[in-house]
Amino acid sequence: MNVRRRPISGIAVAAVTALGLGTLSACSSDSAEASGDGGGKLDVVASFYPMQYLAEQIGGDHVSVTSLTEPGTEPHDLELSTKQTAELGEADAVLYLKTLQPAVDEAVAQSEVKTKIDAASLTELEDHGDVEHDHGDEGGEAHSEEAHSEEESGLDPHVWLDPVKYVEVAEGVAEALEKADPDHAADYKKNAEALAVKLDGLNTAFENGLKDTATKVFFTNHAAFGYLAERYGLTQEAITGLDPDSEPSPARIKELQEEAKADGVTTVFYETLVSDKTAKTLAKDAGLKTDVLDPLEGITDRSKGEDYIEVMQSNLEALKTALGAK
Repeated sequence: MNVRRRPISGIAVAAVTALGLGTLSACSSDSAEASGDGGGKLDVVASFYPMQYLAEQIGGDHVSVTSLTEPGTEPHDLELSTKQTAELGEADAVLYLKTLQPAVDEAVAQSEVKTKIDAASLTELEDHGDVEHDHGDEGGEAHSEEAHSEEESGLDPHVWLDPVKYVEVAEGVAEALEKADPDHAADYKKNAEALAVKLDGLNTAFENGLKDTATKVFFTNHAAFGYLAERYGLTQEAITGLDPDSEPSPARIKELQEEAKADGVTTVFYETLVSDKTAKTLAKDAGLKTDVLDPLEGITDRSKGEDYIEVMQSNLEALKTALGAK
C-alpha cells in the first residue's frame, strides 16, 4: 500500500530551522563561555618553547597552546607587544619559567590569569657558581638586564636541559592542568605519564652514551648546560655567562685556549639562535672544531630535529663525538 507523505509546510520548516539555530547558538555560547575561546579547549599561553612543548604534550586535545616567543627569537631578549600582553591576560592558564624572561614575569604578575604555572617552582633550581657569574665580560656593560636578573638570583633557570628535572616540571604542570580543568584530569595525568616514559628513555640514553668518554669537558657559547653537565658527570665551560649576547674578556679567551690543551677539548659548541662568531673565532685560534649544541630555547629550520626529544638526541650525538665516547 502506498502511503502518501504530506508535504511539510513552509511555516513548519521555518519553525524547525529557527529552533535548531537557536539550540546551536545556545550550545556555542555555552561552550565559548566555558572555555574562553569558543573551541571548548583550555587556552594556555606558554612563555617559550620548552614550556610550549610541555603544555602540548600534557594538554593534548584539551588545550589550545600559544607561545609568547616566536620561533627564531632568543627568549632572553623577549619584549612583549601590547597585543601579546592582552592575550596573556585573557588566557585560562599561563606556563612560564620565572627569572628567564623578566618581561614575561612582569606581565604575568600584573595579569589576572587564574592559573599561573611557574616551572621554576616545580623543581629545585641550583646555583652553578662561577659558570654563571664569572665568564662574561669583566666590565659587565655587555650584560643585558635579563642576565643581571638571573645572576643576582644566583639560580640557573635552564632546567629543561636535564631530562630528570624536566620530568619533575612536567608532573607539576599536569597537576596544575588537572586542577584547572578537572573534567579532563585523567587525560592530563595519562599524557604526563607517557611523556615521563619518553624523558626517562632520553635520560637512559644520555647516561649510557656519556659514561665512558675520552674527556669530560665541553665548551659552549653560553652557560645553558649546567644541569645537563651535572647530571652526566661532565664539566661545562662557557665562553660567556647566562647571557648569550655578552662578550668574553681577552683573559677568558686565553683561559679557554689553555684549558682546551690541558683537558683534550676538541670542539667549541655554538647555538642556533645567537651569533656563532665568538665560538668560531675561539675555535680557529685554538685549533678546535665547531658544532651545534642546542639549548632548545626555540625550534627553527636550523634545529636538528622537529621537537624536544629529537633535538636532545642530536645534542647527545654531538656530545658523544666531541667528548670521544667509547
